[in-house]
Amino acid sequence: MRKIIPIIHILSKLGMLFALLMAFPAIVSFIYDDSAFSIFWRIAAITEIISFGVWFITREYQRELRPRDGFSLVVMLWVGFAIIAATPFYFYFPDMSFTDAFFEAMSGLTTTGATVISGLDTLQPSLNFWRHMLNWLGGMGIIVLAVAVLPILGVGGTQLFKAEIAGIDKDSKTAPRISQTAKQLWQFYVMCTLLVCLALRWAGMNWFDAICHAMSSFALGGFSTHDDSIAYFDSVAIEIVIMTATLIGGINFANHFAVLRQKKLRIYWRDAEVRVMTTVLISSILIASWYLSYKGFYTFTDALRYVSFNYVSIGLASGFANADFATWPLLVSLWMFLLANLLANTGSMGGGIKLARVIALAKIFLRETTLLQHPNAVHTVKVNGRALSDHVAMAIMAFIFAYFVTVVLFTFLMMMTGMDLVTGLTAIIACITNAGPGLGSVGPSQNYAELSIIQKWLCTIVMLLGRLEIFTVLILFTPTYWKK
Repeated sequence: MRKIIPIIHILSKLGMLFALLMAFPAIVSFIYDDSAFSIFWRIAAITEIISFGVWFITREYQRELRPRDGFSLVVMLWVGFAIIAATPFYFYFPDMSFTDAFFEAMSGLTTTGATVISGLDTLQPSLNFWRHMLNWLGGMGIIVLAVAVLPILGVGGTQLFKAEIAGIDKDSKTAPRISQTAKQLWQFYVMCTLLVCLALRWAGMNWFDAICHAMSSFALGGFSTHDDSIAYFDSVAIEIVIMTATLIGGINFANHFAVLRQKKLRIYWRDAEVRVMTTVLISSILIASWYLSYKGFYTFTDALRYVSFNYVSIGLASGFANADFATWPLLVSLWMFLLANLLANTGSMGGGIKLARVIALAKIFLRETTLLQHPNAVHTVKVNGRALSDHVAMAIMAFIFAYFVTVVLFTFLMMMTGMDLVTGLTAIIACITNAGPGLGSVGPSQNYAELSIIQKWLCTIVMLLGRLEIFTVLILFTPTYWKK
């Protein structure tokens, strides 16, 4: 228990920060004079009081976090914040169960974008804003925010940052100090969100929709203020803006910083992940568009429009839709979900395996085939000109193994609850990649409301595993983690 108390002390500080963030939806509620104002300020006040009380009781246990503490704190924080974030939904909707409220909150914070709420067009503005704000906070990671703005926490920032940021190279930084790195990430994040908001307003959205969709699109969150998602607007200009935001959000942020510093766009093309992502996306879009037009679903021009948007959105785990792709040929739709597992770059807000791991695994495969033919050959695996050590190569293979075992295991569990294969498989892929909509009964024209309680909890667990890259969560269930 003594190992947990210092972590709980840090959690109480972060809880006070999270309670303050509830002031934003409360302000929106006050402006629009909706009926959720009292819910937000009461929950914020109660959370602040409880967090302060826990901080006061545990203040004697404050210490610098050890490396292993970061994993416990990250998982406890995401679960704890999801519980707090769920309370406005739970208390506002009289018929909403805690399962549904927690599912919605976890979906928001993990930027999955899967929803159990119908009637989004008439939902109270403050609750809609809260959903999108959860997307926005989860996109970069609340912990990175805490490390950026609260260095006085006395928290081991490096341990938090490594546990939170996804990718194969968590030691690369854009600044010498971890707090400076986090601040630069958030400054860039805020700037891009504002630019996307202005672009969406120019493209035809009203200010409220523009603000909400800017938060969810650049964060690759996928929440929308309308049940029909982006199809509601039926605007090519809006779709182009969101596709651009999605592509920027799906690229390694280190590349963005390098371009801004050196003012050379070709830096993007030098990156192997960007080259592969661009090539695969364009090829897939062109082939799928031709196939849909050949099958008579659309003209080629319309097919290019709908396939481009959905392949970019689902392929980079954003989750918006401008067409019901569940009605497309299964081959076209399943390829899109395969891309969702692969395309997002390391150091981006996307989910899935991350493209750097896929590239590395392909090169490891080629090395092994070469060594079978020439056992004495020296063949070094490199990604972006950097040689991969055997330890990193083994870590990549272990993660990909764990990833696909998780997908298969949870798909079978969903099928055991009575769900069909296509719906179960795509629901699990949509949750572990944090993409949102799947196929079948969880397609873009529907939502996750009709799932059973067990199915919703299975999806919620997979969302967390996908957002924290599996091992961050699984390590807590190993006996050695809790030993001295």
